[in-house]
Amino acid sequence: MVEPPVRVLHVIKSLGLGGTEKVLQLFVANLDPTRFRASVYCPQDGPRARQIREAGVETHIGGDLASVLDRVRPRIAHVHRAGWPEPELLVPLKRARVPVVVETNVFGRFDPSPPATVIDRTLFVSRFCLDRFHQTTGIEPDPSRWSFLYNPVDTDFFARAARRDRDFSEPAAGRISRADPGKWSRLALEFLPLVVREFPDFRYRVIGGVPEAFDYVREHGLSDNVIFHDPVQTDAEIASFLDAVPVLAHANDTGESFGLVIAEAMACGLPVVTHPSQGLRDNAQLELVEHGVTGLVARNAEEYARALTHLFTHPEEARHMGLAGQEKSARLYRAQTVARQLESVYLELLQRKGIRS
Repeated sequence: MVEPPVRVLHVIKSLGLGGTEKVLQLFVANLDPTRFRASVYCPQDGPRARQIREAGVETHIGGDLASVLDRVRPRIAHVHRAGWPEPELLVPLKRARVPVVVETNVFGRFDPSPPATVIDRTLFVSRFCLDRFHQTTGIEPDPSRWSFLYNPVDTDFFARAARRDRDFSEPAAGRISRADPGKWSRLALEFLPLVVREFPDFRYRVIGGVPEAFDYVREHGLSDNVIFHDPVQTDAEIASFLDAVPVLAHANDTGESFGLVIAEAMACGLPVVTHPSQGLRDNAQLELVEHGVTGLVARNAEEYARALTHLFTHPEEARHMGLAGQEKSARLYRAQTVARQLESVYLELLQRKGIRS
């Protein structure tokens, strides 16, 4: 007798266009449907929900989580959350006695609250977040309870969509983020006059401009060099935007717990310039961008400008870095591969609980 697929309910607070929601979408779209029947719960609808439904995945929008759990009766609940206490997500899982609870912990935080005891496995999104978690909490490593699983990326699509005739000597760079000051760094602006001094025709293409950026460009007479673009919603739009530049310029003072945009640019074959964050801030950008291998790491505006100048004047080196990044992203972040790894986690936990899969 063939066992029916295991019911897995993915739980999230928003279905907007952020990275957390995109990761959920890639997971549910790539789980093996012969083994797992994935569905999604969110208290409110959003643009990501439509894309999930178009992929054939059932969504439960609105209402309370308890009623959805009673109706779906999942064997596995997978919660996508920041990592701090969120009883509204965890208490219903505990009361419903969901057999297996997994969380993707986006920001590497520790939740000591009683509702968090319902979680069987915490998956951090980078090795950096896992290591920092143990360093800051003093909790002894236990891979059966705490581990990391990289965010999935549709590397196959980006590799197909990326242009083959990219000119790595073109003085241009792209930047993608939300229009949120927390996603910016002064470094993302202060390198500009230095690069324009060397390359007067330099073009900086930006998605996610914030008021400070608009003001800086105006006050420094850089309007001919900086092009602000509208937000994008799909991978096709991201790939099209990245086709116009030979390098991704990343700068974010808070750092990255993973760095989805970085991984997507790498999948397109672009080298990435980034910088380290200070103290115990997120620093997974340095896990993705290996200095001199998949891009360059700069500590200040002068180094950042020199890094871009070096790539523009050494296009073959830039191309090789881009290819190295493309290989790394396909090897470590490919959505299908990461989904198989997630399935292994599910099956391990089911077996540990004595539940037939």
